[in-house]
Amino acid sequence: MKQEAIERPGVSIPSLKFFGRDFTASIVVFLVAMPLCMGIAVASGVAPEKGLITGIIGGIVVGALAGSPLQVSGPAAGLAVIVFELVRDKGLSALGPILILAGIIQVVAGIFKLGGWFRAISPAVVHGMLAGIGVLIVVGQFHVLFDAKPFSSGPENLAEMPGRLLGLSFSNIQATELAFFLALVTIGAMLGWEKFRPNALKLVPAALVGVVAATLLSVGLGLDVAKVVVPESILGAIAPPEAGFMSRFLEPSIIAAALAIAFIASAETLLSAAAVDKMHDGVRTDYNKELR
Repeated sequence: MKQEAIERPGVSIPSLKFFGRDFTASIVVFLVAMPLCMGIAVASGVAPEKGLITGIIGGIVVGALAGSPLQVSGPAAGLAVIVFELVRDKGLSALGPILILAGIIQVVAGIFKLGGWFRAISPAVVHGMLAGIGVLIVVGQFHVLFDAKPFSSGPENLAEMPGRLLGLSFSNIQATELAFFLALVTIGAMLGWEKFRPNALKLVPAALVGVVAATLLSVGLGLDVAKVVVPESILGAIAPPEAGFMSRFLEPSIIAAALAIAFIASAETLLSAAAVDKMHDGVRTDYNKELR
């Protein structure tokens, strides 16, 4: 949540009136974003530390420049499946050119004041699109519950789901069974917290409770399961562009992928901003600025 601003002729002065609430909200967003940054990065087929770097950039840069006064910029699962397939098919080196082109497309669209046009898209279309992406994420990440990697396609992930469950052997507890147990603990903790959360702790997110509960259980019992490995310095995740980086901007498949990401990301962001605007009577979203 960003600070409110006092509007005066030709001047925008940050107000400290809501600093306490904004600071508290920022802590909640941080606690939610940390595991989400890593989780969505892993679901997208990249290292978790790259997700942390992306979250930092989104929070500082986008938070300072965005056109929506109450919308939080951070990790979202809507593009995870698309990014996963791009990384798998084109390699991680292609992700840089694709995202740079997608950003340029968004900036140009904002300059030409196309932000308002996204409100003409029926929310049902976007919700249907995100629901489809959500199904693909679920069937893919289902296999991660068993310390296994997702398969290359949605139908294959779906077809192999019964085999994962039938392959469990509770008479011979191994890493697969332990990972599935921790997954159930995480899900149970999240659902239980949502249902029985005390009012004094209403700002503590269920996702954080689930992650903490399963982590403490895993460390406390010394369970032998795969863990997220983050280097001592996340700066090690930053790599210079590879040879031939500039030439990839001209590849038709790179341009097509950039257009798809730009459209989906813009639609999801601007429709979310429109939903936020309906929840308050304060400053409205500048859709073109938000798009830029």
